[in-house]
Amino acid sequence: MVKMPRSDEEIEAVRENIMAQALELIVSEGYDGFTMRKLATRLGIAAKTIYNYFHNQDELYLCLLTKGFEQLFDTFENAVNPLDDPMSQLNATIRAYIEFGTAHANIYDLMFTLHVPKFNDYVGTPMEQAAQIELNSALKCADFFMDRLAACLDAGAAVTESDIRFEMIHIWSQMHGYVAGINNTLLDYLHDHPSDLKDRIIERIMDTNRHQLADLSQRSALRSTR
Repeated sequence: MVKMPRSDEEIEAVRENIMAQALELIVSEGYDGFTMRKLATRLGIAAKTIYNYFHNQDELYLCLLTKGFEQLFDTFENAVNPLDDPMSQLNATIRAYIEFGTAHANIYDLMFTLHVPKFNDYVGTPMEQAAQIELNSALKCADFFMDRLAACLDAGAAVTESDIRFEMIHIWSQMHGYVAGINNTLLDYLHDHPSDLKDRIIERIMDTNRHQLADLSQRSALRSTR
């Protein structure tokens, strides 16, 4: 009996399962301990079967990262879509980031915490194009955040892209520190229920950066009048 080819939906479901199991394996074994043979054993299939869905280990890894950043971007968009006020959108973006990072700790750690290959490691290799796609998805999230920041500045403020990028990095550093502390349980040694601090953390980040953005607008206005 001739075996019917898998539908696109079935192929995608298999790919999703392979990626999910690969992520679990990377978390448990570390990136350097991750191999396609170990993954095949975990899946209960022959290693060569995985290559029907991914060309190699690097493509699988880059697809994992790309999917993670696409999910983060969708989380951002869903959080701000009902809102019109720029500050409310910024607040929602910060909240969405923190909630994504703590709810999806494994992929978050792969995206932001673990020492794993980055785009520059693939430049000049056959995987450069796939790495570029992953990098673009990551930068799209950063650009979204920068757009929310820019919208909070006074109209007509002559603020440079470098100024806004600095503010984005500053806020990200605060958010990432909290998320990483939750995920690696370090904050458990500093507070009985660190996850309960989320609202206060977000409020403090917003208060701090509200003042910084106002100051940035004022300083840029002064520059433009000189």
